[in-house]
Amino acid sequence: MTMHRVLTILGCALTAVLATAWSAAPPTQPAARPTQAAAPTTVRTHHGLVRGAAHDGYRTFEGIPYAAPPVGRLRWAPPRPAAGWSGVREATRPASACPQPAGEVPGGSTDEDCLHLNVTTPDGARPAHPRPVVVWLHGGGFTTGAGSSYDAHRMATRGGVVVVTVNYRLGALGFLAHTGLPGSGTFGLADQQAALRWVRAEIGAFGGDAHQVTLAGESAGGYSVCAQLASPASAGLFDRAIIESGPCTGRADRPFAPSAVPLSTARATGTDLAAKAGCGSARDVMACLRRAPVTRLLAAQEGDQQPAYATPLLPRDPGAAITSGRFHHVPVLLGSNHDEGNGWAAGIIQAGNPVTPGTWLDVAATFFPSPGEAKAIVREYPVHRTDGGPVFGAVIGDANFACPTARTDHLLSAQVPVWRYEFADEHAPPLTSGTPPFPLGAPHASELPYLFDLGGRPRDLTAAQHRLADTMIDYWTAFARTADPNGPSSPHWSRRTVQSLAPDHIVATGTTRTRHHCGFWNGLTTPDNGSG
Repeated sequence: MTMHRVLTILGCALTAVLATAWSAAPPTQPAARPTQAAAPTTVRTHHGLVRGAAHDGYRTFEGIPYAAPPVGRLRWAPPRPAAGWSGVREATRPASACPQPAGEVPGGSTDEDCLHLNVTTPDGARPAHPRPVVVWLHGGGFTTGAGSSYDAHRMATRGGVVVVTVNYRLGALGFLAHTGLPGSGTFGLADQQAALRWVRAEIGAFGGDAHQVTLAGESAGGYSVCAQLASPASAGLFDRAIIESGPCTGRADRPFAPSAVPLSTARATGTDLAAKAGCGSARDVMACLRRAPVTRLLAAQEGDQQPAYATPLLPRDPGAAITSGRFHHVPVLLGSNHDEGNGWAAGIIQAGNPVTPGTWLDVAATFFPSPGEAKAIVREYPVHRTDGGPVFGAVIGDANFACPTARTDHLLSAQVPVWRYEFADEHAPPLTSGTPPFPLGAPHASELPYLFDLGGRPRDLTAAQHRLADTMIDYWTAFARTADPNGPSSPHWSRRTVQSLAPDHIVATGTTRTRHHCGFWNGLTTPDNGSG
């Protein structure tokens, strides 16, 4: 099986895992009927007045620009300051998602004027003390997603925090690298930093505390938090970090979890993209690419994108930076899900790649091609007649998420306070329509409906799952407030163990390394950068 075929399968599998989770309801639909509220819905920022919407217990301000549109000569340029405006800018609907293929965003997007953010704040007059702020970076393989997909009103109202969700440049438009192009491979990360600077400057007007900012994200958003921990340019822009299913020690040779690549690799990918976009032989390649239609660029890019390190914004691979202690020393809450890999395994199987005793070695070799690795995996994870899917899912999850998360925990906790969780609701509401080939348990992204209303609608949760959602929000927001997730009404969370999160069964556990075969994965050859 060729690598192109592998990437195609992964793309189809990821779409199957995530596409319907957010698109089931348009994110422009409000989660609650607007009502009259005492708190003002017009707020003055340094750029001008914005008018948001009042809801039952909270206010939203959507589509606020934090940087200039990256169009024309600003395509593949570091983010520039947003222009001001006169009068009152309506902020009652989200702005366009950044360019991306169809999937999470119905129909995709080709609108490059996308560097906007959304603010959700509890209702009421300006508080006596500013509220903690959570800045959320969406996932999607650095290729898809939008801040407006995450309705944060439950986190804001229950937790008493201000939540900011962010759009940042994606795909080739966010991570192209080319010789002589300043900012190569990191434009999307630079956008995130521009959004954090906006928060430091503006969030006080929305009742937020500019000196109590938690940077949080899931999957590629979680890995973005890792990158910002390692980036010298983000110094002073956030005070705590939450990393969900985006371990900082991800490896580029394992294609499921997000990771970074050397600038030389990113430049080679950029050269390939320029050729596919019809600009490879142009006298001025970048001028040709800046004139190319967005649709052509989207068609030319392959699979998920990866930020580049050995760059001014990201001098070191995040795993290497954390291994050496060269990262911003802030408290961290991080974790992964018990069955991270099951969604990918199900998608790959449904794409026509069965996992049976007879095919297992070939499948393992396709996705873990290092010499001898596939045979070792098959010995460690034998497939019997009927359990091929869950076994494949366990391999993906353990190799790409559970064990790298454990290693990230080990490295970080030597330097900073760390709280680690494992989301383990085996009956988590499905993120996709249709019937999977085997029960998915708690797969990648399944914790998100407990924190957000994805696509503007709540998931159907049992009473016990609602209690778990409340407890998770309590943990997350207590951490944002005090750098400690513990509170008076939640089960105690110790820094020395892993907090297992399941309905009516929130317990500390120390068995995750054994359950996820981490001794096996740590024994395999790993890169010298400390990842793995």
